[in-house]
Amino acid sequence: MSKFQSVVDRAMLAFVSRISGWEAVAIAVAFYGGIGLAMPLGLSMPEYGLIYFNAFGTVMAAVILLGWLLVRIAAGERRNLLEWTTDLRRLNFKEFEWLVGEIFRREGWVVRETGRDDGPDGNIDLELTRGGKRSIVQCKRWTARSVGVDEIRRFLGTLMREKLLGSSGIFVTLSDFTEQARREATASGIALIDNRELFARIEKVRRAEPCPSCNSPMILGKSQFGWWFRCNQQGCSGKRNLSNDAGRAVDLLFQRAS
Repeated sequence: MSKFQSVVDRAMLAFVSRISGWEAVAIAVAFYGGIGLAMPLGLSMPEYGLIYFNAFGTVMAAVILLGWLLVRIAAGERRNLLEWTTDLRRLNFKEFEWLVGEIFRREGWVVRETGRDDGPDGNIDLELTRGGKRSIVQCKRWTARSVGVDEIRRFLGTLMREKLLGSSGIFVTLSDFTEQARREATASGIALIDNRELFARIEKVRRAEPCPSCNSPMILGKSQFGWWFRCNQQGCSGKRNLSNDAGRAVDLLFQRAS
């Protein structure tokens, strides 16, 4: 993939991620009906012009609709990763970045995933913006060894390249940091998130199952008929039967046991 094509693809994904479903449909209709049909007919173009613009309008309409759908599917996958995952070690590096991004998104940041699996990402996996502040995040899905001082120094070099202060950098790992790495991060202002803090932040932003009657958080329980969510509010009989969703019940059980 050329650099130009990569830039175009990222710009298109950024665009469709900011529009609603109705806006995507309206834009697709404008491309197909306006550019693909109305414009060449209105300008009395020859047959080859009609074919060209009709094909262009059709392709662009499909790109907009499919791009919007893919973005929404990816957003759903990120939400599911955060809500359902109990063993983060089962995630691959891309899923780990998605999960970390979803944490920051629920904490009020606008998140853009910049990590790439087809080439170098410049030590930037996530870009965060909130209230005029920009931060960058480096994610390391390491489990067997701690992040050392060399990784912190490389990340500090990335911050300098981006003309950002150390306090605009966040380093996240599934393992831990060496003492030397922690001292280096403290001196430069880089925020460190190790496995303990990561799990704490996940629990803080996870959304409890809402009661369909009063919207209060429900609790998980079991009866002779199977697993249920039951509302714990006095006087409310709201519930949800999980008998047809055994995977959800098993996952929640592991959450409670961990």
